[in-house]
Amino acid sequence: MPQSFVRTYGLLGGLATLVLTVVLMANFDPAAGMHSFVSQEWIPAYGITLNFGYDGISLMMLLLTTVLVPLILLSNFGRELSSNRLFTSMVFLMQFGLIGVFISLDGIWFYIFWEITLIPIFLIAYWFGEPERKAALMKFFMYTFFGSLFMLASLIGLKSFAASFAIEDLKAVELAPEVAVWLLGGFFLAFAIKVPIFPFHTWQPSTYSKAPMAGTMLLSGIMLKMALYGMLRWMLPLFPEALDCVTLPIIVLGTIGVVYGAILAIKQDDMKRLFAFASISHVGLIAAGIMTADKDTISGSVLQMINHGLVAVGLFLAADVIERRLGTRSLRELGGIAKQAPKFAFWFAALAFASVSVPFTSGFVGEFLLLKGLFSFDWVIGIVAGSTLILGAVYTFRAYQLSMYGPVKTSAFTDLSISELIVFAVIIIAVVFLGVYPKAVIDFVEPSVTDLLASIKQTPLVP
Repeated sequence: MPQSFVRTYGLLGGLATLVLTVVLMANFDPAAGMHSFVSQEWIPAYGITLNFGYDGISLMMLLLTTVLVPLILLSNFGRELSSNRLFTSMVFLMQFGLIGVFISLDGIWFYIFWEITLIPIFLIAYWFGEPERKAALMKFFMYTFFGSLFMLASLIGLKSFAASFAIEDLKAVELAPEVAVWLLGGFFLAFAIKVPIFPFHTWQPSTYSKAPMAGTMLLSGIMLKMALYGMLRWMLPLFPEALDCVTLPIIVLGTIGVVYGAILAIKQDDMKRLFAFASISHVGLIAAGIMTADKDTISGSVLQMINHGLVAVGLFLAADVIERRLGTRSLRELGGIAKQAPKFAFWFAALAFASVSVPFTSGFVGEFLLLKGLFSFDWVIGIVAGSTLILGAVYTFRAYQLSMYGPVKTSAFTDLSISELIVFAVIIIAVVFLGVYPKAVIDFVEPSVTDLLASIKQTPLVP
């Protein structure tokens, strides 16, 4: 393919995948439960099957993936990177792996696709990241690779009690609580690193800040969602016997991450690192909410995953717009951009309001359901987690105020290009739509959440 066509065909390919996902969703009946489109043995001697399917939760994750990929490609449309064959092919390999993660109903295939996603994101960051990227990338690779090995070991251990790696056979296994805790630990370690949950987050800020903007968008917008999805699809249903022991500790870790990430975000001077720590705070809340195993809270977590994916891509694009034009992300060196670029100032402000979850944005409903669930679980945890509303406003508006207002400290700032404008507009329209009509997501995933919770054979959780 001629290099001049790469960016156009890449964008069209991303849009074609989005159209297919929308068609799939339009023909899906949420009340019908899991739709399995392949279910057969593959390697019987090792219990490996070909089991693929989707339910409402899977389709929402597919929709998030297929919406964000063309947006990420479009945000790079005016750059040389968008014409690079390696970059575009790695983005689509990443999308392929993510789709595989969200439709796999066999543990081995889930693991294979989980690992596939590591390759393109590592290569994108390695080939196109900042000069000082190698140490950060090596830490990222080691963390995620070894976390995944623990998940594989737990998966093999669980299979030793089951007929196959098919998720329904794995769910049918009844474990002693102490065995379940150990096996769940392997899955949790892989998911906690990828989310990331405190204290497994140390790879994230450096990797986010050293990767190219598109790599950071893929990591924050989509890749960490597969770990939250993994907690829902695999960790909760496979190890109900362990939940009484692990629920409170994981919720506490998630809540610590909410406060810890927010406080560190307030202290940051580098805008990209600020948004990276903010991401730790937001996903910590989602992870804690998932562990309550409450229907409304889990529905809120799915809505918040979508909201976080959209807003995170928008905020990192805003940081990249500034860096690309001025050569710096340092808040100390910024100021007065709103006077030079009013369109950018408007859309960045809209994203800032969406990030702090003001009413009529999708974050408002998602965070309300998550905080309500955590407060019902334990009022102290609910109050501590609720600090995200105040702390989030502090670091978000501090970043906006220091960069947009005050005396002009920089050279001329070119306002948004048409491709950047489209990306910001699509994100804000989606966030407002879901804020005004959150039932579009909640009603779609509710039957799947009900089925998922019904599969968790457990006693009522108490703190």
